[in-house]
Amino acid sequence: MKVLIADDDWLTARMVERSLQSSGYELTVVEDGEQAWQILNGEDRPQIAVLDWMMPNMDGLEVCRNVRGANGPYVYILLVTGNDNPDSVVIAMDAGADDYIRKPCSPAELRARVRCGRRIVGLEEKLRRQATHDPLTGHLNRGAIMERMAVEMERSSRHGEPLCIAMVDVDYFKQVNDTYGHIAGDVVLSETVSRMSAVLRPYDSVGRYGGEEFIVVFPNCDVTNAVAIAERIRTTISAAEVNAQLEKIRVTVSIGLTEVRSSTDVQRAIRAADIALFRAKQMGRNRVEFCSVEKRDKTSEAFNNTSLYRASTTPSLRPTPPGTLPF
Repeated sequence: MKVLIADDDWLTARMVERSLQSSGYELTVVEDGEQAWQILNGEDRPQIAVLDWMMPNMDGLEVCRNVRGANGPYVYILLVTGNDNPDSVVIAMDAGADDYIRKPCSPAELRARVRCGRRIVGLEEKLRRQATHDPLTGHLNRGAIMERMAVEMERSSRHGEPLCIAMVDVDYFKQVNDTYGHIAGDVVLSETVSRMSAVLRPYDSVGRYGGEEFIVVFPNCDVTNAVAIAERIRTTISAAEVNAQLEKIRVTVSIGLTEVRSSTDVQRAIRAADIALFRAKQMGRNRVEFCSVEKRDKTSEAFNNTSLYRASTTPSLRPTPPGTLPF
């Protein structure tokens, strides 16, 4: 676990560092509040911060307020001070500190308070994961992938970088459930998203949109590269049968792609990807199709009724022998 130590007093900072080194923490030491805030405002910020109250450029209270006003994973803050005023505890807590320790502090007490912070951060992370991840697949749920998509769209607009979105649907998934049962269907979904994530770039995101549909976000990725990655997803998923409930099930996916422009909102992007997905299903499934947001905006009113055009492509549920579904 990462711990940030911020104190302008060299001796105090070294004492805190030595006290925590033996506990296996990954420590970063800075000497003023502005440096501390820059680190805590970064993408890979520490989970625990041990901050001195009085520091140059930005004091510990201001760092606390900034951290609490920012988005991102929770940071446990332990404020260290030589102030012996009883009201200082209230002031520190109101600023956003989780705990408070007075100088000079014993190494044993410091380690105990940081261990407490570690437990709280662990519980918060567990709750956050439950709130943002799909329990079946272990990947982002609908709310989290939509939030990630919005963040990447804002980043793309700010930096002028390309961004593509894919809607991925497991072909004939209802027949998988009807033929092999819902437990087998769950295995198919889990294995599908596992294979999908295995071929994505480290900074791509995948999440379950609903049922057997998934959204993939490709930051800093133009259409040509997005199509190549989508094809890699498609071929990887169909390359081998899924072993589920003593059955071998062949699985394929249809993928709809769109490129996000600076003026595009989340719903328009989703709608364009959905239209591309519908086209992939219309053309036989197990394929990748693209629809631009501009073309989506010109689509006829009939295409604006998702439930109608999807119902028109639902396959007849004829019985098939095990392992021979018409994928």
